[in-house]
Amino acid sequence: MTLRRVCEDEAPSRVVSLTGDDFVAAGGHPPHVHDYHQFLYVPVGRIVVSAQGREHELSSSVALWIPAGLWHSARFDSDSLILAESFDADLFALPHSDAATLNVTDAQRRLLLARMRAADVPENDPQVFAALRSGHPAALPLPQPTSHAAAAVARELAHAPSDARTATEWAAALYTSSTSLRRAFRAETGMAFSEWRTRMRLNYSLGLLEQGHLVGVVAARVGFVSTNGYILAFRRHFGRTPGAFAKETALDRRPA
Repeated sequence: MTLRRVCEDEAPSRVVSLTGDDFVAAGGHPPHVHDYHQFLYVPVGRIVVSAQGREHELSSSVALWIPAGLWHSARFDSDSLILAESFDADLFALPHSDAATLNVTDAQRRLLLARMRAADVPENDPQVFAALRSGHPAALPLPQPTSHAAAAVARELAHAPSDARTATEWAAALYTSSTSLRRAFRAETGMAFSEWRTRMRLNYSLGLLEQGHLVGVVAARVGFVSTNGYILAFRRHFGRTPGAFAKETALDRRPA
């Protein structure tokens, strides 16, 4: 399959197609740097990008922003399809200097695939940049399940994160076995159902905290049984309490 990437020796542009021997040996891309911001998305296959000592695994549901000037390398499966959108760093600003993952929404996925198929698309499009920046920068990577039952559960929880049904109860509602459902989450997302649900709830809670809701109210709205349980989970995943996160956000948004 043809692999797609942006050439480093040309001005910021969309993508060019490279095949087989034209690409870096053994399914990898050695350390390099861009003078433009790059958004990487993998609708098919898998890619792992290394930057500043961290590895970011991308898939059809997790994309990556790479700021201009950040050295990084990559390795990918031989059958991967890699889409790259590039934006002039003099025209567009990213709020972070490190690579940042983004949970790809259905709207973003449709936009990216439409641009891939189009014969001619505008470069450095402000609307495209805004659409690809719409995810929360602090959100945890959250790969989406693809099989019918697991994907149905993911969709329902996205609309109602406080839904307290267990994997067994979800399986019964979808006429499948709880073992099959749990296996699907593990195989398709790399996480147990309970961990996936916790991450989804924590991501959902970020927006509520930024809106100024009390921590206890947020905990209840996203489905945690207790406020303490929510605080402990938030600190484990984000390295700070939800209260501290809310204060940081308020300071960041305070007029200069």
